[in-house]
Amino acid sequence: MTSPLVCTKWLYDNLDNPDVVVLDSSIDFQIPAETEKDKTNVIPGSLRFDYDTVFCDVESSLPHMMPSEQRFNEQAQALGLDNDSIIVVYDNSGTFASPRAYWMFKAMGHEKVFILDGGLTEWKRAGYPVVQHYRNMAKSGNFTGRLIPHYFVDADTVENEINNSSSQTVDARGLARFKAQTPEPREGVRSGHIPNSLCLPFATLMDSHKLKPQSELQAILETALERDKAHYLFSCGSGVTACIVAVVAEICGYKNLSVYDGSWTEWGQDHHRPIATPTK
Repeated sequence: MTSPLVCTKWLYDNLDNPDVVVLDSSIDFQIPAETEKDKTNVIPGSLRFDYDTVFCDVESSLPHMMPSEQRFNEQAQALGLDNDSIIVVYDNSGTFASPRAYWMFKAMGHEKVFILDGGLTEWKRAGYPVVQHYRNMAKSGNFTGRLIPHYFVDADTVENEINNSSSQTVDARGLARFKAQTPEPREGVRSGHIPNSLCLPFATLMDSHKLKPQSELQAILETALERDKAHYLFSCGSGVTACIVAVVAEICGYKNLSVYDGSWTEWGQDHHRPIATPTK
């Protein structure tokens, strides 16, 4: 499999494969434009991959920041994950929160990770069974990933790239937030955008709960992004929907992709960081 996405039929046909591990990576936060969450049902055999409170930097004041290599490995082993696990991540409303889980495993060097296209919503539409409980792993796993730094970058890296013509910073938030036409949902966060960034709202890449077909995604990105940039940095509100755009860029063949982990939640409340003059 070369695509980051797998369809519901593939997952259903492979649920009994002992190497396939299904992770529910849903989050409680309501993502803008997100379809309705199903907080009752899960895919049979799922494990809970909680990157809000478990697979995160618990000492950071910012939400769901990427944890250290050690913490990620410890939690992955406790969950029962192995180095040869074929991991499929999904969320309870579609393809909204799961791309970040995928990006986290890629950041840990795990290549056999995939996103369930359409998530639990698509699974139920296909008529496949659901349960109301997670699976309990009988033993610890041997997962030992190595953190690859460029998958997640910090504010200093982003600020250093502002005036670099060979890089491009991409903002996945909606245009109204980008232009400071609507207040930020988090208190104490300024309105505006990172200087020299462009707005590519993740919602333009979605068809309800699923990503649009690759041909449509390709056309959107070819219009929005230049092909010859040496580095693409993706930002959003808190580092979740930026991963949607990053995954789409990966699907469309773009290289050297990074997600700004703190995103606008960090940048917007740090008055030492520059903000572009809002365009009303």
